[in-house]
Amino acid sequence: MNILYVTSEAVPFCKTGGLADVAGSLPPALAAEGVETAVILPLYDKIGPQWREKMTFRRYIYVDLGWRHEYCGLFSLYDRGVTWYFVDNEKYFRRGRLYGEFDDGERFAFFSKAVVDLLPSLDWMPDILHCNDWQTALVPIYLKDAATRWWEIRHIRTVFTIHNIEYQGRYGSDSVDQLFGLDRGWYDDGTLRMDGDVNLMKGAMLMADAVTTVSPTYAAQLHDPAYACGLEQVVHLIDYKLSGVLNGLDTESYNPAHDGSLPRTFDPDHMEGKAVCKAELQRQLGLVQEPDTPLMAIVSRLVGHKGMDLVCQGLEGIMATGCQLVVLGQGESQFEDAFRWAQSRWPGRVSAQITYSDNLSRRIYGAADLFLMPSRSEPCGLSQLIAMRYGAVPIVRQTGGLNDTVRSCQVGQPDGNGYVFSGCTVHDLCQTVGQAVGLYRGDRMGFDIVRRRGMTEDFSWNRSAGAYRRIYQDLSRRNH
Repeated sequence: MNILYVTSEAVPFCKTGGLADVAGSLPPALAAEGVETAVILPLYDKIGPQWREKMTFRRYIYVDLGWRHEYCGLFSLYDRGVTWYFVDNEKYFRRGRLYGEFDDGERFAFFSKAVVDLLPSLDWMPDILHCNDWQTALVPIYLKDAATRWWEIRHIRTVFTIHNIEYQGRYGSDSVDQLFGLDRGWYDDGTLRMDGDVNLMKGAMLMADAVTTVSPTYAAQLHDPAYACGLEQVVHLIDYKLSGVLNGLDTESYNPAHDGSLPRTFDPDHMEGKAVCKAELQRQLGLVQEPDTPLMAIVSRLVGHKGMDLVCQGLEGIMATGCQLVVLGQGESQFEDAFRWAQSRWPGRVSAQITYSDNLSRRIYGAADLFLMPSRSEPCGLSQLIAMRYGAVPIVRQTGGLNDTVRSCQVGQPDGNGYVFSGCTVHDLCQTVGQAVGLYRGDRMGFDIVRRRGMTEDFSWNRSAGAYRRIYQDLSRRNH
């Protein structure tokens, strides 16, 4: 069984968010289980020379996209049991950033069409194309379109994973033929039509042979208009082929026992290094060096759906618990300004790092006692998994993947690994922060038990890779 994973980003080559972590971790996990796996992604200019010098040029073709006739190069390298293919076109991918360009629709239509047109140039013909989010949503449609004329690809099945349904790839109705080079029938029959526009995610959901999302709770929540962003009726239509598979964590990369970003490494049985990490971070960020004061961290995009409005409204209550707070992230100016204000309001107790740095994020995870993640919606979330791995007890809202990974210890459940609240209110957030700080101050042995449960939890990709392998096998059996 041959799997080609199609993605717009993947670590360690390029990253803007959690999709890159998944795309960089799931294929090697599948390969480790004996599945023949390859990944294809754009060759962005942000992909560094340390990777480019390892690439082999394979060939070039020309991709027709409507009236356009564009050069398309193919490069590859082999790493961690996986062949990584890179689609080259400097006009589309030499931009300085991955997304947010005026012609993103054309750029990712070119990439999607190139994936299909390049199939004969790969080392083998895939049985499954596993596509991800709106940037690759046209792949199942181009594949179906090409299969009417190209019998060698008619056996290929498609999986489409929704990482975040908020971003759907919406364009004007004239883009079907003018931009994407498709017959108007794809729009007129309703496959791509939604509210008078083209909706690429809708098209992929309808055309893919299986649809997944990144946690069981999020899959259930997508039936609710509050979470589905207008696509709830489409979710109902495809419910028979929809499943939620919880994301895993790259436990080799995120391992406090070997993480070179930390001033001192540690593991569940040797926690002395965590105290060193805490003291060093307090020193570096200008926090009062108090080893017995609980240090709470937020590492997040500073936006509303991450619950930052609740945090900012609840700052007085949070700080009244006597904790220290470090915030790392960028986002909406109102939240950035609020955390800067908090740093001046509570000097030595609040540090606002309005930036993003992978190195600093790891040092914060390694130093923190508590990790606050009050998301309004969270398809899966990796931050809570990293936090637990690094010994920071999570405080989360009961939604999406947070509900599937954090078990409440508020009422003494024997397997609790964090703190959970359900209401989107400042009162619920502050009350739960108070409970977590109270356990830290009043029962350090109990707190350490909860911390250890999180650190020893198995969040590796092994279980998730097995679930995807079963989905692929089920689709492959339909060919026979």
